[in-house]
Order: sequence, then C-alpha cells, then structure tokens
Amino acid sequence: MSEYDVDLFVIGGGSGGVRAARIAAGHGAKVMIAEEYRLGGTCVIRGCVPKKLYVYAGRFKDDFDDAAGFGWTLPEKPTFDWKKLVAAKEREITRLSGLYRQGLERAGVAIVETRAEVTGPHSVRLKANGRVVKAKYILVAPGASPSHEPAIPGLEHAISSNELFDLPTFPARLLIVGGGYIAVEFASAFARLGARVEQAMRADNVLRGFDADMRAGVRDALAHAGVQFHFGALPTRIEKTAFGLHVEMSTGEPLVVDQVMIATGRLPHTRGLGLETAGVALDGAGAVKVDAWSRTTAPSIYAVGDVTNRLNLTPVAIREGHAFADTVFGGKDVRVDHDNVATAVFTTPELGTVGLTEEQAREKFNVVDIYSANFRPMKATLSGSADRTLMKIVVDGETDRVLGVHILGHEAGEMAQLLGIAVKLGARKADFDATMAVHPTAAEELVTMRTRTVRHERGK
Repeated sequence: MSEYDVDLFVIGGGSGGVRAARIAAGHGAKVMIAEEYRLGGTCVIRGCVPKKLYVYAGRFKDDFDDAAGFGWTLPEKPTFDWKKLVAAKEREITRLSGLYRQGLERAGVAIVETRAEVTGPHSVRLKANGRVVKAKYILVAPGASPSHEPAIPGLEHAISSNELFDLPTFPARLLIVGGGYIAVEFASAFARLGARVEQAMRADNVLRGFDADMRAGVRDALAHAGVQFHFGALPTRIEKTAFGLHVEMSTGEPLVVDQVMIATGRLPHTRGLGLETAGVALDGAGAVKVDAWSRTTAPSIYAVGDVTNRLNLTPVAIREGHAFADTVFGGKDVRVDHDNVATAVFTTPELGTVGLTEEQAREKFNVVDIYSANFRPMKATLSGSADRTLMKIVVDGETDRVLGVHILGHEAGEMAQLLGIAVKLGARKADFDATMAVHPTAAEELVTMRTRTVRHERGK
C-alpha cells in the first residue's frame, strides 16, 4: 500500500493546472485536482476568452461605420443589446469549462470542486469536508486575483474586471483606474460599445514596459475612440449617490460615473493557501519562488502560472504545466524558455509584440538599428477612417539579428505569433529582407522595410 492517496494533487483548475493534471495522468500518475470556482481559470472564465469576445463586439461599431465606404447602406442605425452579449458570452465560457472537465475526466483525473489548502509538504486539506489528501507531489496553480489598490474610502463600491463581464446593466459612464493591458483593453472595448469611458492612472502614459512608440499609438487610438484620460491622477474617495458614483480625484476634479473598475494589476493568489507551513518561500508580492523546473523551496511542491509571477500569460502557464508533468512523471528534463515570448494587447487597433523594445535594446547592445513604418491601411482608403498602422523592427546593428518586432494595427496579434518563430530562431534583418512579400497585405511591410530610420550607438 502506498503512503499517498495520489501521486499528484493540483490546486487550481486553470490552464496551467489542467494541462499539468492531464499530462501527468497520461504518464500513469494518479491525479486529483481542486478548483473552488469553475474549471477553466482566469483565461476561460473571466479573462482572455470573454474579454476578446467583448472586444469583437465593440469592433462591430467600426465595421458598421466603414461599410458605407464600400457601397453598403444599412437600413437603420444599429443598436446594441448588453444583456444579449452577456448571455452569449456565458454560453460560450460554459461550453469551454465543460470541455476542460471532459478532458480531465477522460484522462482519469479526480475532480474536487472546493478550495484546497496545503497543510504540509505532502498533504492538502479540502475545505468542503475537511478531508486531508496525502500526495507525493503538490502543484500550486491558483493563478492571480485583481489588486484592490488604491485603498481608499468607498472602494467597496468599485468593481474589478471579474465583475464587469456580468453587470446587469450596461455602464454608460465608466471610470477605469489603471494603465496596463487589462485597463486599456476594456477602455477600448467599452468605448466602442457606447460607454463614456474615463481612464485614470498614476503614470503619464499607458502600457508601462511596452515600446514607447507603440504606447503613444495606443494612447492616441483610445483618445480617438472617445476615451478621456486623467494622467497622474487617481481616485481618493468613492461615494454612492442617487445619481451614480461620485468620485473625488487626486487632482481635485470630481467625476460622476455608473461604475468604477479598478485595474491596477493582479496579485498572486497565495493568501491563505498554507504554503508557508510547508516550507514554500514567497517573494514580497506573495508570488511563489520557483527554480527553472518550477520547483519551490519545498522539494515535493511545484508551482506554475501567474502564481509565480514570472510571465503572466496563459500559453506560458500551459507550457509550464506541461513541462512540469513531463519532468516529474514523464522521465524527461524540460525547462521552459521565457525569452522572446510573443504577446498581444487586444485594443483596437491591437498591439502585437515580441522581443526587446527599442528602449530595452539600447540598454543592452552597443549599436541598435531601428526600422519603422507608419501608414494608412488599405481598408481605410475607402472607409475614410483615421486608422494608422505602426510597425517597428529592432535590430542589433553589429550582428544584424532581429531583437524585437512591434506592430500596432489590424490583426497585429496574429502577426506577432508568426514573428515569434522568426525572432526565436534568431533571424537577421537580412532574412526578413530576403523573404518575398505577400501583396496586398499590411504584413508585407515587415519584409519590405529597407531604410533604417534611426541608429543608436552607445556613448554617442
């Protein structure tokens, strides 16, 4: 008889935890997974998937506006039904959550729908019934949860992105606090859905950490969509009144809105999990400290995904979970490479990016060459829209290796996925130049840029 009830106990039924559970079971491990809310985690239930569905919904406004330039006459002004969108979204995430469940059941993974807390290096307690499960290995994958900063009077009247998806009434006046990718994505979508969007942040521009030219482009596109910015400003008090939420701002400017959404970041969901009792070290932000194999300071406990605060993206969590299962149960030695990971910000237009920004490259390399393009997309020539497409290629001026590519425009996320392959393989600018263009496309600009727009030499 084994001293353990299971070979692997997974805390968290999101993308990383589910992938790890399925792969480990495929290697012959006896696996149990606990999820206290709904299978699918942040991405499926309250993140990537519903968010992009709402982004698509908002973009139809642009499509209706553009149609006239191509000869279409709409019989009447289109109208938007918030409740229909919410219901359609709910059907889709319910379907996807069901697929997660089916995948686990087919793999033979035992599912427990309750909160689980670590009580030791090899033990987990189920909150629903107090049962203690003995496990040879424990995988911590509960993700992250919205930050509740700034801590101000009346914060209980605000919501996070979790609640914004399911509001019973469309927020005609919406204040979004924060300037990161979650904040700008919702600002872009809700402005197009018809809300009057105000966006406040401590910084002087959106998307800290992204390429400066792309940040400026996203800011300008949001402003064109009607978003009103309050840079260097945060709410200091929220009061509920008969006319909505009265918000006092640090600048002294009062705002009255229907909803305040706090999007000032997400924190690793480790509070109350009991990790310290098992010898698992956390950093100052509460993230689980792990090595290159996702192993914590307790040899029998591993962690993947946003709870480690390495690179908080769903595909990264999936890759980390798969690598963990292959390493621990599959007899392989798999480490995840977190460099040159492509990603996208789903504003309209969207931002696709991979590799180093211009600013990062200038800090690391002696000579940096910049190739860029700023043009009106073909569709805009007939629609009359003010859309622009921005592209930038960052190159090591000494070796010709492409260090980063950044695109702001239609389907930039799709382009970034494919560019990620080239950058990962160490492609040179000459390889881009030698690639035949696909015409007429926006992406052809990436292989027809021949003129260096700027060269930065360290010390000059």
